[in-house]
Amino acid sequence: MAASTGPVLAVGAISFANGWVLNKQPPDFKVLLGTAIAAGGLALFEHVSRELAVGIAWIALVTVIFTRQKGKPSPAENLLKVSGF
Repeated sequence: MAASTGPVLAVGAISFANGWVLNKQPPDFKVLLGTAIAAGGLALFEHVSRELAVGIAWIALVTVIFTRQKGKPSPAENLLKVSGF
């Protein structure tokens, strides 16, 4: 498995779960398709520049944690709301 695959799969899982479970929207399977394409693309890009591909994957993970999607609360906001902080 490529080094960028783990963070990219986490991006997809967090995005999918945040929309479906925490924001109570219908499941958006386009997120899963986009995740698969991004993981494959970054795995191929690792043959050109491993450090850059892994860096892009980690930046995407941090971004998806703190960014609102479709005007709904971000995963970090939902985590704070669920935990009571």
